[in-house]
Amino acid sequence: MTDRRTTAFADVTDDDLRALFDEQDYVAADDIVTTVLLALRLGKPLLVEGAPGAGKTELAKVLAAGFDTDLVRLQCYEGLTAENALYEWNYTKQLLAVQAGDDDASVFAEPYLLERPLLRALRGDDGPRVLLIDEVDRADEEFEALLLEVLSDFQVTVPELGTVRAATPPVVVITSNRTRALSDALKRRCLYLHLSPPSVEKERAILARRVPELDGAVAAELCRMAGRLREEPLRKPPGAAETIDWARAVAELRRDDGTDPLSPAEVRNTLGCLLKEVEDIERVDDDLLAALVEEANAAGAEAE
Repeated sequence: MTDRRTTAFADVTDDDLRALFDEQDYVAADDIVTTVLLALRLGKPLLVEGAPGAGKTELAKVLAAGFDTDLVRLQCYEGLTAENALYEWNYTKQLLAVQAGDDDASVFAEPYLLERPLLRALRGDDGPRVLLIDEVDRADEEFEALLLEVLSDFQVTVPELGTVRAATPPVVVITSNRTRALSDALKRRCLYLHLSPPSVEKERAILARRVPELDGAVAAELCRMAGRLREEPLRKPPGAAETIDWARAVAELRRDDGTDPLSPAEVRNTLGCLLKEVEDIERVDDDLLAALVEEANAAGAEAE
């Protein structure tokens, strides 16, 4: 089990982490800062759940960029195997070597090894990497057992080469969209963080950092509308990622009239940046659209 003595981040402070998030334009509430800080200091994996677009994957990217280290990403899917996640042998290269007269045993050596994400993260000799295990709920339960084995001691055994142990354990961020329940054993191994949809105020702060070219009043309109749409029974409510995309699209179209209030036509024409299901777009009929724009315009006027 990784303890505080083996983590490279035992001395990271709250101020250090807040400065990192600030430099990376990531708006982090106090609970996010504290949970990430504890995960870093204790050397424990961080399990992050929340709706798609809430910023789970972005959190791992921000940590990698902020610590100036490699991001190693394992995208999970149904049928993910140990070979896909850990390592494989380059069978084509091995076959060519055997045909050239090399000893069979010699082809099970380092030059023929294909590192996959888990092994690559453990072998970060130049310092700890950030290992993102993305959408773990898409993988089968059998994969969780493999993951537990790797995370328990941050080591893995390659029968032909021996045990590979991380000199410095990676920072592990595991994300889940809650499409299935994860095992209690995996949850016990991790610190838990749930990312809720952002409030209007937080989303405005996000847009101010991520889309600074957008007028503040227009940003307030977009955030009020996104928040209002999350109250509707949509198939896929918009997350912060969709709001950022929408804001960038509106800013791109508003090079000459950037401060005008949003119009129904403008919202209708760009709604596909925010909503990604045809049923959700069709739900925004003319009456709902008019009400949304009216509320949004009022929010924009208050923000001026």
